[in-house]
Amino acid sequence: VQLQAYGGGLAQAGDSLRLSCAASGRTFDTMGWFRQAPGKDREWISTIISSTGRTYYADSVKGRFFVSRDNAKNTMSLQIDVLRPDDTAVYYCAAGNNRLILSAIHRAGAYMYWGQGTLVTVSS
Repeated sequence: VQLQAYGGGLAQAGDSLRLSCAASGRTFDTMGWFRQAPGKDREWISTIISSTGRTYYADSVKGRFFVSRDNAKNTMSLQIDVLRPDDTAVYYCAAGNNRLILSAIHRAGAYMYWGQGTLVTVSS
């Protein structure tokens, strides 16, 4: 089982960027995105639950970040609009072994599988 995040890079403030996460080995009902900025703790960004189609976002990214799934390709994407310098971070995709309860979706420890991370750097 493997998750691979990609799509990061260098962008300017105001740009858009699309990150993707390719899963292999199995399918997952609950998948999420986290990020970790330099010197900071890992932060939950968003979760999508395949069985319900529901999406969830941290307040800090609502309205600019949009998560989606392509179940046929077993991938998850994160569209980031209007990038800001404080979006600079390593972005990780993660998946729960089973469907996560809502109270757990923001906790990194609830996710069993993790991608290696993709770096997003936003310049002002």
